[in-house]
Amino acid sequence: MAGQRVEVDGGIMEGGGQILRVSTALSCLLGLPLRVQKIRAGRSTPGLRPQHLSGLEMIRDLCDGQLEGAEIGSTEIMFTPEKIKGGIHTADTKTAGSVCLLMQVSMPCVLFAASASELRLKGGTNAEMAPQIDYTTMVAKDMAAAAVRCIRKEIRDLYVNIQPVQEPKDQAFGNGNGIIIIAETSTGCLFAGSSLGKRGVNADKVGIEAAEMLLANLRHGGAVDEYLQDQLIIFMALACGVSRIKTGPVTLHTQTAIHFAEQLAKAKFSVKKSEDEEDASKDTYIIECQGIGMTNPYL
Repeated sequence: MAGQRVEVDGGIMEGGGQILRVSTALSCLLGLPLRVQKIRAGRSTPGLRPQHLSGLEMIRDLCDGQLEGAEIGSTEIMFTPEKIKGGIHTADTKTAGSVCLLMQVSMPCVLFAASASELRLKGGTNAEMAPQIDYTTMVAKDMAAAAVRCIRKEIRDLYVNIQPVQEPKDQAFGNGNGIIIIAETSTGCLFAGSSLGKRGVNADKVGIEAAEMLLANLRHGGAVDEYLQDQLIIFMALACGVSRIKTGPVTLHTQTAIHFAEQLAKAKFSVKKSEDEEDASKDTYIIECQGIGMTNPYL
């Protein structure tokens, strides 16, 4: 796909791997040649790590694109996308790098593939600075299905079959590395609190941290928790018409996702304090987006 190459500064705002994920996914979707510089400049070890490289290679393969400069430690890459195709796609971090972050970069792209897609993601299920697999299977999966219905209203269901090594059994459970607690509101909104276990940290403290995180998100009276905010931005940008979500304080990750969705997709976002009377005493916000109305021509 020909076009002027878009320049992305990977060191601004949150300065981490999220910039790479959002920008390359939108590049793939919109057919925009891309150069990302200063990759993960805001991290203690800048440049590509195994999970970021695996994600880039999967996006390249999803669309038969061209990827230059991608190797462990690289701080600059160039990506030229082609047509998104379906089929079976595998990504293996060969480390404990998060499979949930691999899913974040690939899910928006496969929604617009020419045929059905299957993703086989290999890596860590619970990692620092990434959603836990249980969060993805119990909260984010339903978000993905709802997002597709926003993008293409005639689609009534999205089949997302995630099969981690260990299936969750309860609403609050440990998985060997930590704990996650799920709450569903009377209106069907899902919230979660999670915490990873660490050597030398009492298990009670891990559980308390997860519970406090969940309660903090519930107190804001919004519809999504702080970890779902930024994951919704790319879907809002792609959807037709105006999308709105009510949430607590807008995170830096969400602000970063909005910045790059506006830069690359030209979607229009606004963030403002909720004016509802019931939210007057709460730190509640409305994120609104005028989406670009992207559709899959193969459906």
